[in-house]
Amino acid sequence: MTIRVAVVDDQALVRGGFAMILGVQPDIEIVAEAGTGLEAIEAARTHRPDVILMDIRMPGMDGLEATSRILAEADWNVRVLILTTFDPDEYVYQALRAGASAFVLKDIPTDQLAVAVRTVADGGALLAPTITRRFIDRFTRQPLSNTAVRNRLDRLTQREREVVAAIARGSSNPEIAAELHIGAATVKSHISSILTKLGLRDRTQIVIFAYESGLVEAGDRDIGN
Repeated sequence: MTIRVAVVDDQALVRGGFAMILGVQPDIEIVAEAGTGLEAIEAARTHRPDVILMDIRMPGMDGLEATSRILAEADWNVRVLILTTFDPDEYVYQALRAGASAFVLKDIPTDQLAVAVRTVADGGALLAPTITRRFIDRFTRQPLSNTAVRNRLDRLTQREREVVAAIARGSSNPEIAAELHIGAATVKSHISSILTKLGLRDRTQIVIFAYESGLVEAGDRDIGN
């Protein structure tokens, strides 16, 4: 299946570079380019891409607002991958809250850009390691749990809560299956149910929900080496 991609960046050279890198991939088609947030919205409406590479800092409407508007009105399955030179905390959190599925820096190796697009198109989440660390740190310094979000946990079964917690800690589907002693197909079924019950788009929003609901707290489990 061909992944239809729109590239949004206010710098024509950067925009063209991304389009050229991705356009040579046999499974990726560049269907639109845009230089502003408003143009991005119009391009999304017209071409209905599967993935949008979205810059943040643009004249007029920025990429965060454009992302929010596109995802709010989209009646098709579209994912947004934020590409930017900047990665301050407020941008990271706002982008994910706006519904972006991925947030990577523009210095990403060229061979990894297509991988990122495929990951997002397949429903996965992708964050640069430095962004992930600071994103988790935000919850360490400023817990965001609130009653309204916590109450939504009641919609989930105990097993679904365990899956949410595992996703929030960075586990892949095979790792979740092994940890909970269930099949990979069952994990996928649980994730689909979680997304439906909570009205979420993808794994990235599941992670945000896990921390905001208080189901998972930053630092409650050691990860990595």
